[in-house]
Amino acid sequence: MKNLKLILVGLGLVLLSLNSCSDDLNTEPKVELDLETLLKKDPNAIKGLVSKIYGAFALSSSTGPGDSDLGAGDNAGESPFLRGIVNLQDFTADGMKNRWGDNGLDQLTTTSNWDQNNKFFKYLYNRVYFVVPQTNNLLNVLNNVTVPDQELYVSELRFLRSLAYYYMIDCFGKGVIVTEKELGNPVAAKESSRIEMFEYVEKELLDIEAKIPLNNDYGRANKSAVRMLLAKLYLNAQVYTGVARYNDALTYTNKIITEGGFTLAPKFVSLFSADNDRTAAKNEIIYALLADPIVSQSFGNATYIVNGSLSNVTMTLTDFGALEGWQGHRATKAWYGLFGNSAAALTNSTDDRAKLFWTSGHNFEMADYKAWVDGYPSIKFRNTNFQGSTVPTAFANTDFPLYRLADVYLMYAECVLRGATGGNATQALDYVNRVRNRSNAPSINSTELTLNFILDERARELNLEGHRRTDLIRFGKFTGGTYLWPWKGGVKDGAAIPDTYKLFPIPLSALQANPNLKQNPGY
Repeated sequence: MKNLKLILVGLGLVLLSLNSCSDDLNTEPKVELDLETLLKKDPNAIKGLVSKIYGAFALSSSTGPGDSDLGAGDNAGESPFLRGIVNLQDFTADGMKNRWGDNGLDQLTTTSNWDQNNKFFKYLYNRVYFVVPQTNNLLNVLNNVTVPDQELYVSELRFLRSLAYYYMIDCFGKGVIVTEKELGNPVAAKESSRIEMFEYVEKELLDIEAKIPLNNDYGRANKSAVRMLLAKLYLNAQVYTGVARYNDALTYTNKIITEGGFTLAPKFVSLFSADNDRTAAKNEIIYALLADPIVSQSFGNATYIVNGSLSNVTMTLTDFGALEGWQGHRATKAWYGLFGNSAAALTNSTDDRAKLFWTSGHNFEMADYKAWVDGYPSIKFRNTNFQGSTVPTAFANTDFPLYRLADVYLMYAECVLRGATGGNATQALDYVNRVRNRSNAPSINSTELTLNFILDERARELNLEGHRRTDLIRFGKFTGGTYLWPWKGGVKDGAAIPDTYKLFPIPLSALQANPNLKQNPGY
């Protein structure tokens, strides 16, 4: 059992100590129990308090799946952080679509009619500004008390705050920056630009990198997780700031590869199975968002991916360790078409990743994105153990690998292809072929290794892991009409979408809460 998961059992003892309503940091976290007194009395309580912040990226609330830390205005099932990442990063992109037709989610899956009233934009925005004041509150308290491993916990909290801010940079392009120094300030925080937020997060991570250890408990941040977030920041720096930082991205991917001690899991599917914390998959995962069917139940962690991709109409749920099938998510040919142009081609492919689509009873073409049988459900994520028997559960036990080594290898190769100083083309090719060969895909040669190939390989390897929209924007293929995919722009065969869609609109509730915030262009 995962150590961090067990800590969540005891969160009821300290739960009332942290609560917050999120109105763009124009509020102070509501402290219902004196945290300083608590930690002076029991310094070891810090571990449970920090674990609540970790849990905020996967759970709706540590009190159970029917509650929301964000309050009654945000649906407990719809609003968890990870669910927001999948909705905004994968359903808005080329490879995945949802058929439910929910108001807001329908606009994401068709990349059309986006506006400031869409609740799914609000959910992610509110999640960021739930995490930030919680970390600020704990960091402030830690200035006045002494606890075991104090520097480690401070570094972890600062990493989690930086991770939350990263999604503001990537998704909304601006926001407000508030630290523990501003706690209790009644003045509405000023708007910070994308560049200002980038520079703040970069500075934080560079400082944390020197202080956080190379190794930590599974599910907690370590030096490689910090370096991975830095590498992601630098890889997308041209989009975020207008200045390319591929040299820096290469530096940090190389540090992870040479110093992190990670190895590729021998079997691809083990990374997305219920026991991925207990098999060789664990050696590839740099940082995971944890799940447990008993201790940390959520409709927004891997449960959303597993159950949402299943239906008893065309599948046997228990084959995937599930008790429920929500009949929602299917891949499009923009993803599975990278392996072949028919169900038979996927079945006959030597690439193990090609076989992780359910084709029986489904159509290759997505003529109607609201029809369950149009498109192939992805069975990449499952709630079955890779090793040993499985008892099906309503909630997933599968951890979500937010960062893993295969991504680092592909990032390294991309940096080399973009001309990063110090990169080695032979090494880049080797890393790409390691990723492919692990899934029994054939090796490629140096002439085949192009940026377009990297973008496709990232889809084959990383789709449904919360990266695709960002990748398409970085490669200049998200907006406009040069690259079309099924239902882009609300049209079956795809249509051009405006450049303003590279950012999501600032939610109306945020604009109303803080008059210093201005709406993004085009909304």
